[in-house]
Amino acid sequence: MKKFNHSEVRWGIIGVGDVCEVKSAPAMDKIPNSKIIAVMRRSEEKVKDYAQRHEIDTWYTDAQQLIHDPKVNAVYIATPPHVHLELCKLAAEAGKPVYVEKPMARNYAECLEMIQVCEKHEVPLFVAYYRRTLPHFVKIKELLNEEHIGDIRTVHINMKQVVEPEIIAQLENNWRIQPEISGGGYFFDLASHQLDLLAFFFGDIIFANGLCSNQAQAYEAEDIVVGSFAFENGVLGTGNWCFTSSKSAEKDEIVIDGSKGQIKVETFGKGEFTVFKDGKEPYHYQVDLPKHIQQPLIESIVSQLLGKGSCPSTGITASKANWAMDLLTSKKI
Repeated sequence: MKKFNHSEVRWGIIGVGDVCEVKSAPAMDKIPNSKIIAVMRRSEEKVKDYAQRHEIDTWYTDAQQLIHDPKVNAVYIATPPHVHLELCKLAAEAGKPVYVEKPMARNYAECLEMIQVCEKHEVPLFVAYYRRTLPHFVKIKELLNEEHIGDIRTVHINMKQVVEPEIIAQLENNWRIQPEISGGGYFFDLASHQLDLLAFFFGDIIFANGLCSNQAQAYEAEDIVVGSFAFENGVLGTGNWCFTSSKSAEKDEIVIDGSKGQIKVETFGKGEFTVFKDGKEPYHYQVDLPKHIQQPLIESIVSQLLGKGSCPSTGITASKANWAMDLLTSKKI
């Protein structure tokens, strides 16, 4: 990779929608040696409003203009997945490091193209799998590495959600359930976080197989996925995702079983988990999560670009979630 010859990361953000209100972008101005220089959105009215509210001087309605702004030296792509590849290519060709929202792309093939173009132009590629840096997940990884619950045997993901009435009423405005934009349904949006988190815990996913269906026919994308997967360290896993469940069945749980105990954690809940260890009382661990949930990951990106550290979520690590999701949804019933 080419050396990042700057003393400050000056961000240009493409697609300042909801994720940029609290989760990600505001953190960029709170981190030392990091600053938002320019923002872009196709709607002039919306991008001007965002820039004014967040006190950003420069805004664009054209992505290429932002990418080629000489003051911008790193690009954050916060759009839906269908344009991640195209925008990544433009940023890499301009020689600027890329930070892209998750899922990384609509499929594994697009991920590989993104990796290849960034390698060709020697720019780093980071992906917003920020759970890799949240304190309670980092603590779980430490416990697993220390064999706190013994040798890990299996892991199970159980995800159940209801279809809210407003989702049905606003289908055309919900890109997450339009496969041509998102790659799939809520599975691609949410399971990508879970699969990447498990790869953070256990190493690369080396096997995945599954079935999917559109049972409720509420929208075009799959609404139920079941499958199995395996990790390079020998851990075996299963997953059951249903996004048209009953209210009483709602669930967000990952269960990690070891030879001496068990850990239960929510992927999308508070900063907490519970440890069940043979012969001992259950232990509940809880920490406060940062207001800007992506801040720890963005700090690691800034640190790496300035030559002081490394980021745990790269194009190569992130692409494995897409690889697994492609396989888990390859057989439709």
